[in-house]
Amino acid sequence: MRCGLVTLAGRPNVGKSTLLNRLVGQKISITSARAQTTRHRLLGIKTTEHAQAIYVDTPGLHKDNKGMMNRHLNRVAGASLQGVDCIILLIAASGWTKEDEYPLQMLAKQDIPVILAINKLDQLKDRGQLLPLMEQSGRKMVFADIVPVSARTGINVDDLEKTILKYLPEQPPLYPADQVTDRGDRFLAAELVREQIFRSFQQEVPYATAVSIEKFKRVKGTLHVEATIWVEKEGQKPILIGKDGQRLKVVGSRARLAMQKLFAKKVHLNLWVKVREGWSDNERLLSSLGYTDEN
Repeated sequence: MRCGLVTLAGRPNVGKSTLLNRLVGQKISITSARAQTTRHRLLGIKTTEHAQAIYVDTPGLHKDNKGMMNRHLNRVAGASLQGVDCIILLIAASGWTKEDEYPLQMLAKQDIPVILAINKLDQLKDRGQLLPLMEQSGRKMVFADIVPVSARTGINVDDLEKTILKYLPEQPPLYPADQVTDRGDRFLAAELVREQIFRSFQQEVPYATAVSIEKFKRVKGTLHVEATIWVEKEGQKPILIGKDGQRLKVVGSRARLAMQKLFAKKVHLNLWVKVREGWSDNERLLSSLGYTDEN
């Protein structure tokens, strides 16, 4: 039996959470087209007859250290590179970018096998571009392996899993075979609300929001959830709610459907919007909303 920890690393919005969901076989990490959707360290656990791979999904590694939130994200992402058996660095099949260089520099300092996963293969119009990109990548760093994949469609993800297994130590599983994440249902419910905010709003509003679960109770086969969406400024509250509450209703409806799919039961969801001035740049308020260096 092989078992080990594998960190998914890379710049923001390169597909780490999408790949985690594909590897685990179900949605446990939220996704959107916007950078820095992931704010927390989250484990995805894949157990088979012969192996248990424990994937660590992290915020994107980036140079911006302005503000408490950005410093928090970089600390969480950086800490997730320590004490693991293997790291997967993701880049896009369109090629290396300036933003990819920072995570590359971080990983070059680690004495851990690094697999390069060239993601978004399905978006590459000319597959002939792949070989030059792989050759260029090999000149940037000595990678343990290079595997082109598409996290969205699943192309070559099986090959990536086989490659990962080579770097996992022989030891018993660390988690029960039926466990797929280290996070509880309340955390997952809050994240599903936040996902819909990131998918529904533009500009600064998604980044100014945090979600806390006030009630999470099962009654006669129905899950009753009440959540507060925190914003930083009074002016953001009407944007989030919308005329006659329509925008908040859309967020709530989509989040409720996502919860029903995840928890496999009927969900009754109530959302509230409240203001906490400057919460994302206040260490005490960040901690009260669950943003600690371990999370």
